[in-house]
Amino acid sequence: MRRKDREIKEMIEIESIINGSPVCRIALAENGLSYIIPVCFGYSNKSLFFHSANAGKKIDMIKKNNNVCFEFDIFEGLITNGNPCDWDVRYESVIGYGNAHFIEGSQEKINALNIILRHYSDKSFEFPENSIRNVTVIKIEIEEITGKRSGKL
Repeated sequence: MRRKDREIKEMIEIESIINGSPVCRIALAENGLSYIIPVCFGYSNKSLFFHSANAGKKIDMIKKNNNVCFEFDIFEGLITNGNPCDWDVRYESVIGYGNAHFIEGSQEKINALNIILRHYSDKSFEFPENSIRNVTVIKIEIEEITGKRSGKL
């Protein structure tokens, strides 16, 4: 990271940003082209979880190349002091890399879906078997992660 003064090194702070983010952006690559998608997600034990339909572009891309990049951010406002060339954005962000894997077993899918739902709700849910069969659940095992904070009020 070029701006070491903005780097967030403490995992507790990085996890706070992850837990405070409403969306995770997943970046995939195929044939020299990048593809980025926002997903609802869950985070637990240094792993990310998200779900998908059983077919589609992201599924095809992960099958060909399971190396992913991910990003979270919390936008805290624009700082507009004087000259527009001196404006800044106050934010916290996390960027990382990992490997995506498909979760196969029904109980493992249910556990992962509950991790995702805990990010958005305090309620508990039950899943019909046909819903579990008709969803793909993906786990990203985090290999590298860094945080950054920018902008001062």
